[in-house]
Amino acid sequence: MSVQLLNSQPSLIDLKSIRKRRVHLAIFGHGNVGAILIDQIISSKSEISRRRDIELTVFAIANSTRLILNEEGISENWRDEKKTKGQPYNIRDVINFSKSKNLSNVIAIDNTASSTFVSDYQTLVKHGFHLVSSNKIANTLAFDSYKSLRKLLFEKRKQYLYETNVGAGLPLVDTIQLLHLSGENITRIKGVFSGSLSYIFNTFSEGNLPFSEVLRQAISKGYTEPDPREDLCGNDVGRKLLILARELDLHNEFEDISIQNLIPENLRDIPNNEFMDRLEEFNVGFQIKRKNLGSNQVLRYVGDLHGDLSKVDGAKLQVSLVSVPKSSALGHLQGSDSIFEIYTENYGNHPIVIQGAGAGAAVTARGVLGDVLRLSERIV
Repeated sequence: MSVQLLNSQPSLIDLKSIRKRRVHLAIFGHGNVGAILIDQIISSKSEISRRRDIELTVFAIANSTRLILNEEGISENWRDEKKTKGQPYNIRDVINFSKSKNLSNVIAIDNTASSTFVSDYQTLVKHGFHLVSSNKIANTLAFDSYKSLRKLLFEKRKQYLYETNVGAGLPLVDTIQLLHLSGENITRIKGVFSGSLSYIFNTFSEGNLPFSEVLRQAISKGYTEPDPREDLCGNDVGRKLLILARELDLHNEFEDISIQNLIPENLRDIPNNEFMDRLEEFNVGFQIKRKNLGSNQVLRYVGDLHGDLSKVDGAKLQVSLVSVPKSSALGHLQGSDSIFEIYTENYGNHPIVIQGAGAGAAVTARGVLGDVLRLSERIV
C-alpha cells in the first residue's frame, strides 16, 4: 500500500511542468526594434522557460496593415509566414482570437511609432490585455488622456510598462518610480537623453570634422531616424523629459517645454532628400560654437527638469545645447551613450547617475523584452 502511495505522487518533472506559466504575446510593429524583439523572444524561449518557468508564446504579429495569428506560437519563419498568410485586420480580430482560444495572461507590445495604434490601448486594456511599449506617444498625449489611461489600468487591474521610452535599455523609469513612491523628494533630473545626439556632439566637440560630416557618420551608423531632423529638432528629447515629469506626478503638457531646435529655419520644411543634400549649411554656425568653447569645455544637448518639483505646476522643462566641463559626468560621455543625473533631497549635490547605451535597435529590443519578463512574473 505504501508503495502505491509513493507511485501516485507526481514526479519532480511533473511538478516542474505544473509550475510552467504561459504568457501570450501580441506584437505590433516589426520594423527594426520589433523584428529584433520577435527573434530575441523565439531564440531565448527555451532558456527563459528553463530559468524562469515562464512559457512565452507569440500568438500574433502585426504591422499597420497585416496580421498573422497562431495560438501555438509563431515560428522563427514568421517573416515568410507574414508574406504568405498575413491578412488585413483591425484590433478586434486580435481580441476576438484571444478570447476564442481562451488565451490567458495576454500582453500587447507596441513597437510602432503610431499615434493611431495608441488610440487602441484602452480597447485592449478593457478586453484583458496588459501593455508594454517602446512607443512614447501614449505617455506624451494631453494630460487628460494620460490620466484616463492610468485610471482604466487601475480599474481593470492591468499593467503598462515602458522602460524603453526614455533610456532604451537603461533602468531609468523604474528607478525614478521607486524613488518617488518611496517618498524620496526628487529635485532635479538632467542629462543627455538622446543616443544619436550624444554621438554627434561627443564626436564633434573633440575633433575637427565639420558638423555635416559628423552627422553623416551618425546617419550611416544607424543612430539617427531616417530623417535626422526628427532628432535634431529636439522633440524626441522633449517627449522623454515630459515622461519623466509625469512620473513625478507633475501636470505638464508638451507645450510647456522650452526646446532649442538645432535645424536652421531654411532646412526645416524641405523634402528629406533635399535636406540631405544641404547638410553643409549646418557647418558655419556649429563651427562658431566649437570655436567659442573654452579649452576644457565640450558641447552636450541636455534635457533638464528642475524648479519646484513639489508643486504639480512648479517644474521647468528645458532642452538645449550647452557647454559643460570635460571633467563633469556629462563631459566624460563617449560614443552614443546616454546619461541621466537624478538629484534628490537626501542625496544633495551627489546625484544618482545612470549611464549606458542610449541608441540602437538591439538595445531597445532587449529593454522591451526585459519589460515583458518583469510583467510576466507579476501577472501569473
